Amino acid sequence: MLIGAILVLTWLILLIRYPTKALPLSLAAVCGVALIAGWVLWQEKGEERRFSHLEISLTYSPAECPADRPLAIQVRNGSSATLRDFAWQVQAFRPDDTINLVQPSYDHPRYLGPTELQAGAQWRNCIPLPPIRQGYRPQSLEFRAANLRGKFVD
Repeated sequence: MLIGAILVLTWLILLIRYPTKALPLSLAAVCGVALIAGWVLWQEKGEERRFSHLEISLTYSPAECPADRPLAIQVRNGSSATLRDFAWQVQAFRPDDTINLVQPSYDHPRYLGPTELQAGAQWRNCIPLPPIRQGYRPQSLEFRAANLRGKFVD
């Protein structure tokens, strides 16, 4: 923090003392930073758009899944790119409610999907339930995927 303050103070002194030389350099630096920031925002928007094409369905189905993994997940990659290293967290809600009923903890489980999901492909699996707050039964809850992570590769 101190080094940043010293750099800003030095830049201001140079700008006041030698405005004809420091101003064009400062404008060039600001333009460079703005170009980099615009490129990063454009990349993030593209990833966000691709994640919006993922169709994720989580259902509690102990009849179809093993007892230790009663939560069925189905993921369909509707984007035009391959999804790699897909990971997510599970949230649980009562119908028509916005309160997450998954027990908060530092070791909140992160679930891993397939290492590679081609464009238009579908993946199904059974996963364990996250720790749910006491007093709630999993069959009465809606489950959603949150905190999606992954890389899209063209």
